[in-house]
Amino acid sequence: MLTYEPDDTLAHRLDPRSKLAVTVGFAATALAHTDVVPLIAFTGFVLVGLAVAGVGLWQALYGYRFALVILAAAPVVSMLTLGAPWIVLSDAISPALASYRVLLLLLCSAAYVRSTPARDSRAAVQRTIPGKLGQLLGMGVGLVFRFVPVVLADLRQIRRAMAVRLGTERGVVDRVRRIGVLGLSRSFARADRLSLAMQARCFSWNPTLPALSFSRPDWAACALGITLALSALL
Repeated sequence: MLTYEPDDTLAHRLDPRSKLAVTVGFAATALAHTDVVPLIAFTGFVLVGLAVAGVGLWQALYGYRFALVILAAAPVVSMLTLGAPWIVLSDAISPALASYRVLLLLLCSAAYVRSTPARDSRAAVQRTIPGKLGQLLGMGVGLVFRFVPVVLADLRQIRRAMAVRLGTERGVVDRVRRIGVLGLSRSFARADRLSLAMQARCFSWNPTLPALSFSRPDWAACALGITLALSALL
């Protein structure tokens, strides 16, 4: 699971609002253009973004390995038929391109997650969207960045415990059921403890957030994000 790591890369020095602008702009244009040639250009853009954030390509792919299985399954299922000829390769082209676009979005988000602390992301959302809505969204962003890695760590711990107890000898359905039930029970227990901890710490809707400021690279990143968003209309 990709999480924030302190570093001194260009992406780490950028304001989170400018990074969000680039990420949203890239998502808009990547979903709007479905041809092969734009996808090649988007691939180069993503590779540059990963390098700027100090994220290795294989490291990012490994972090999203479970999502890759789902993305790879979509074109495979699409080309299968219930009768002769059983396999139609042309039916897999469109789902494969769609899966590849989603993969590019995941890699782009990996650069953002690795270079942005959760508190900065919350501050960026709350200062961009005014009122209670911004506070609610900011709180949600902060909780997601903190809660999801813990849940995934619990699932890995459950899998290791099952392997030690020869759980790998059980059937696939039984293993999935046990992992799902134990994972959900631990998630709900953690959610209850999180709620109690937030009450004990007098959770505030308007906490003291880190100071954010734009520099020249941030203005350039915002211009890039706006350009990418406008290119979706072309």
